[in-house]
Amino acid sequence: MTVRVLVVDDSPTMRAVLSMLLSRDPEIEVIGTADCPASARTMIKELNPDVLTLDIEMPGMDGLDFLEKVMRLRPMPVVMVSTLTERGSEASIRALELGAFECCPKPKFSQAREGDGGELARMVKAAGRSKIRPAELASGPPSNFRARPDSLIAIGASTGGVEALLNVLQSFPENCPPALVVQHMPKTFTRSFAARLDRCCPPRVVLAEDGQPLVPGQVAIAPGDDTHLVLAGGRQRRCRLVVAPPESGHRPSVDTLFHSVATAGFAVTAGAILTGMGADGAKGLKAMRDAGARTFGQDEATCVVYGMPGVAHRIGAVEKQLPLGKIASHLLAACAA
Repeated sequence: MTVRVLVVDDSPTMRAVLSMLLSRDPEIEVIGTADCPASARTMIKELNPDVLTLDIEMPGMDGLDFLEKVMRLRPMPVVMVSTLTERGSEASIRALELGAFECCPKPKFSQAREGDGGELARMVKAAGRSKIRPAELASGPPSNFRARPDSLIAIGASTGGVEALLNVLQSFPENCPPALVVQHMPKTFTRSFAARLDRCCPPRVVLAEDGQPLVPGQVAIAPGDDTHLVLAGGRQRRCRLVVAPPESGHRPSVDTLFHSVATAGFAVTAGAILTGMGADGAKGLKAMRDAGARTFGQDEATCVVYGMPGVAHRIGAVEKQLPLGKIASHLLAACAA
């Protein structure tokens, strides 16, 4: 299946670069380019593209405002193409919250002359195969929740995970069990992502640090790119950031986290694998289940990409498949006193 793409960027040079790169992939057809949201709106109606690539900063209506309108009025897969800077990462996190499929760095002109579509083309093709789902409202935290002592929650996610994790963690109470999260995203995004979740969710959400103790009411997010987040067992259980090769194609890896949780010896553990491409986390979740943990997977109907949860379900790692809106309540119930 050929993926039909509309490129939206205010820079003529960048429109040419993106078009050139994407057109080199035989499975992608660039059906048009637009220099502003107003032109893009008209072309979406006329051309009905499968995927939109969208810049964040544009004159008139910026990319985030336009993305919000697109996802409300004409939902479709959108790949945000932006520079990966600390200044821009907050905007990128917001784009993913609004339902963007993924964010990709802007390519350099030398790439267009010498390379193929690379990561951008891969994202666009994956976006073309993805499912656009209406955002689910978080159910809100339970009242009078009390966690069992020595309980822990571990969660893994990838593509579509920003929106999914926001839904899950907004339904956690302030006194939730300690929770560890691996979300595949660049290092430049993770600090902004943790800060955003901390502002929006009842528990305290932090970026995991090496040696950090596990604290009730705190969710630790794995930093991106350089290290794996693992759980050090023993009497004083702590987060450890480990320099090691990627596992299951990723660093940090959900599998690495889940395997460490499986052997940490908690009285009660619960794990969830959310939307994402590939298979990372499936084997680790199976190890958790085999060790006695309660394990849950997001169902196909509510996933942006039913990759990781699908593989986990097929290999018997998932005790129960659930719609996104029910994941939090089942994790909490598994750890409730």
